[in-house]
Amino acid sequence: MARLLVVDDDHAFRVSTAALLRADGYDVDVASDASAAVQAMRAQAYDLVLLDLRMPGIDGIQLVETLRVWGERVPVLMISGYGTVESAVRAMHVGTDDFLTKPVEPDVLSARVAELLERRPVTTQDDAAVAGIVGRTPVMRELFASLRRVAPQDTTVLVTGETGTGKEVVSRAVHQLSPRHAAPFIAVNCGAFSEGVLESELFGHVKGAFTGAVRDRAGVFESAHGGTILLDEVGEMSLAMQQRLLRVLQEREVTRVGSSRPVRVDVRIVAATNRDLGSAVSAGSFRQDLYYRLAVFPIVVPPLRERRSDIPLLVAHTLDGLRDRVPDSSALACSAFALRLLRTHDWPGNVRELMSVIERSAVDAGFSRIEAQHLPAELRRAADAGSESRYRAATSADEEREAIVAALEQTGGAVTRAAELLGMGRTTLWRKLKQYGLMNGASADA
Repeated sequence: MARLLVVDDDHAFRVSTAALLRADGYDVDVASDASAAVQAMRAQAYDLVLLDLRMPGIDGIQLVETLRVWGERVPVLMISGYGTVESAVRAMHVGTDDFLTKPVEPDVLSARVAELLERRPVTTQDDAAVAGIVGRTPVMRELFASLRRVAPQDTTVLVTGETGTGKEVVSRAVHQLSPRHAAPFIAVNCGAFSEGVLESELFGHVKGAFTGAVRDRAGVFESAHGGTILLDEVGEMSLAMQQRLLRVLQEREVTRVGSSRPVRVDVRIVAATNRDLGSAVSAGSFRQDLYYRLAVFPIVVPPLRERRSDIPLLVAHTLDGLRDRVPDSSALACSAFALRLLRTHDWPGNVRELMSVIERSAVDAGFSRIEAQHLPAELRRAADAGSESRYRAATSADEEREAIVAALEQTGGAVTRAAELLGMGRTTLWRKLKQYGLMNGASADA
């Protein structure tokens, strides 16, 4: 079932249009202005947006421009009560797919929506994964677009986000997508060492520089020459180390501990932290000049609770990894009901917590099908208010469609394999493929 978003500040038009589209069989959300639309689209992927031209604050033209900057390719149907040739041309120029003038006859609107949905691009595996990062929600597509823009450059990148969101994976993606991909990528956890040890780790030392320095040793900056260094948890550095790092970034040379001879280095810097460095600068615990050096191109990795629609993809990706490394685990799958429970959790530990839960549940399930009883107790509480059938009935059809699409992507369209991932029978899956209009993405050979 296609999911649509109607954005219009006219309450009557918004309600009547949503009712018409629901009667046509679509799942419809509504928003009264551009700000509400942006919030909705950051949390949910849509198949089509119906957008008013003139709205308070950000108008329809500006919103379409914003979507295209994100890299968001969702079709947009602009609808305006002020239809002119000039406004239609402007709308098309910024990336609008079609334009209608109010009042719109119901049959005309229905036909135009159906036509745009038929023309929309089919999601591919490349749309859902970049350099090992999995996701297809708008916030992740925005992140992918940022990676593709900055990776080919030598620009310093600052990756921020909560613990467990995958900051190191994103940092590695910057390296893998860059011209430096064949050279070393070295990650250093700046919070894991004392100041003296961190200095030696980063810049190296010469024999006799301190007790235990029995030979010369190159630091990370020299070892990563030509490649990329990830300074993880950079916000944990002492002010003294921040000063030393700033000089290295400015001069592009390092001096080993105990030596006076500088060594030229050619490295790209990616820094990562779960701290708010702007607040740390205000508090005096982080140097402002170093912050500006590191935050040339910031990338924010969203928490999992803000991209719940990606959970089926992440689960399938994790199960694939487990099947690759665990013998006799070909039957490993996740039932549809267990997947629904996974989507209800807030995931304070983010993707790292999700992957841990999946592996733990797989062990409890004997690397067979993961059912609700194999999940941790805090996730199972979501079903305490009623039976499994009641929970299934309350689950929206678009979530089931997303789970099916994710399974087909992971199996290359093989229906039998996808049915195993979803914990449903092959015949049932074929019926649902027909129901959701997914027959073109499935193959009958498996």
